[in-house]
Amino acid sequence: MRSIYFLFIFCFTFFTKGFSQALPKTVTEQDVRACTMAPHPRLILTEARLNELKKQAQTDTLLQRYVNQMLSSADQAISKPPLRRVIPDGLRLLATSRECFARILSLGAAWRWTHDPKYAEAAKENMLNVVSFMDWNPGHFLDIAEMTTAVSIGYDWLYSWLDSKSRDSIRYGIIRNGLIPGLASYAGAPFGWWKNVSHNWNQVCNDGMIIGSLAIADTDIEYAYKIIPYAVNYLPLAIEEYSPDGVWAEGPGYWNYATDYTVYGIASLFTSLGTDFGLSDISGFSQAAYFPIYCTGPTGLFMNYSDSGEKSRRGTCPIFFWLGTRFKNRQFIDSEHDMLKTRRASALHVIWYQPESGQQNKFDLDKYFRSKSAIAVFRSAWNDPGALYAGIKAGFNEVNHGHLDLGNFEMDALGVRWVRDLGSDDYNMPGYFEHREGGKRFTYFRNSSFSHSVPIINGRQQLVAAKAQMIKTSVNTVEPFAVVDLSEAYQRDARKVLRGLKIVGNRKTVLIRDEYSLPEKSSVTWAIVTDADIRLKGKTAELTLEGKKMTATIREPSNAVFTVESAEQAPPEHKNTGVKRLLVKLAGVSGDQSVEVLLSPGFTQGTVKNYQSKPLSGW
Repeated sequence: MRSIYFLFIFCFTFFTKGFSQALPKTVTEQDVRACTMAPHPRLILTEARLNELKKQAQTDTLLQRYVNQMLSSADQAISKPPLRRVIPDGLRLLATSRECFARILSLGAAWRWTHDPKYAEAAKENMLNVVSFMDWNPGHFLDIAEMTTAVSIGYDWLYSWLDSKSRDSIRYGIIRNGLIPGLASYAGAPFGWWKNVSHNWNQVCNDGMIIGSLAIADTDIEYAYKIIPYAVNYLPLAIEEYSPDGVWAEGPGYWNYATDYTVYGIASLFTSLGTDFGLSDISGFSQAAYFPIYCTGPTGLFMNYSDSGEKSRRGTCPIFFWLGTRFKNRQFIDSEHDMLKTRRASALHVIWYQPESGQQNKFDLDKYFRSKSAIAVFRSAWNDPGALYAGIKAGFNEVNHGHLDLGNFEMDALGVRWVRDLGSDDYNMPGYFEHREGGKRFTYFRNSSFSHSVPIINGRQQLVAAKAQMIKTSVNTVEPFAVVDLSEAYQRDARKVLRGLKIVGNRKTVLIRDEYSLPEKSSVTWAIVTDADIRLKGKTAELTLEGKKMTATIREPSNAVFTVESAEQAPPEHKNTGVKRLLVKLAGVSGDQSVEVLLSPGFTQGTVKNYQSKPLSGW
């Protein structure tokens, strides 16, 4: 592994020849030089902000509670064993880097709040330990970025307390393990592929490099001169993906990771340089926090597409406070306070704290997120764990972490998830990220079309390069709906494929209608993925889950019946124990065809069983 480190040094030397001549013009050396005049601490939490919080905490009992929770976490961190350079899967140091971040943020904030040396000593020990690692796993640059972020914040926050020897050791570790490979990446080294992609690697890595260079700018300004212009130049490629309504193409699971680091970097630019060079003004970023809010069903589960963890759900997210403050949006702030009513606050919750408004959040029942990765979500009520909820996605299959799932939908009602997404599988399976037509990735069940609630034509998956658009939507109406054009995903077998999802029956029932134009005789399969037990009755199926019931009814075609098959798989894939697929199979059909299914949860009133069918053109 040490040979890999020396390779980085070589690449840095080789690829940075003539480096200064290629710098982008967005950020000048004069802009960056302002950082040398900003005293430590200058990353995220300034002394002025800390003093403001301490004064506020004298009378703000909610802030006092959050501070006590932060200090409790710091007390627990003191006794934890030293971090080790352990790569259990042979690829990623992320478990260590994330624990490092949590410890240093908690301990550093606790010391700054109390000036109790036990917190500073523990933070110093953690930093000296990790900078002594042989490297921060250059084969997986996310590890470098996360470790650089954690250690740089600790170095900055504890700068005045650290002795000169420890300070030098930590600063050298940031440079050797973080910024040198970062500079080589910007200069053209092949391991720097992440710098100009449009997904989470862009934000995590570029923002980690920003934070590292800002932390040491007073002594080693040359790193900031080179890194910050490049990072600010490349970050818009990813931030523009939020445009225009805040949706994140990699799904709500990766929204947290990507947006967390975007905020860490932007917040550090503001506190160090007084500007973020317009990054937070990019279209859609001001709306980003709406995405996880609306993607959370009444069960607490996310609309779980792409490589989200199985049955992932919304947790606490302190950047809601920062986003709410930056964009003067009380809904974001109050939404996070609601989450903290049953969960613990972190150091960043204290740092970015804003009081509750005292007003009840009022969100629309439905939301259409416009984007090339568009989704639409619908619900019958907020703050009702038994409410009906459904979401449907368009987008493009080639998105990072994407599955072959255009048109997939998920559904909650009566406090359970009836139609689900299985989420990701083991990233370390061979070819898991072989993201191309015929790639190994899509032979794994969870990534394939066969594991999703999408149409299957002639037994073939959706095309990897396919895109789908929402061509018609109606939200916050009596019968809201969305229609998705899936034709590109099935162009080998169909002239046209449309899917519509509508909420009917006083928002108690979900209607799914698919329309096909088939040039020759074909087989068509309609499917949903569910944990429910299923009892078949021809054109109807009775689903039972956690003691609740839902009826599925085939509306079209008149001669179709339901069948069931298991979704369970053999190792090394996830077994999917007990998961089933409820199917409608049509054989030897051609021309214009339609499949329409009504999903009616067992509400005591308000559902419909005899809905007047209409073609999608009439919706």
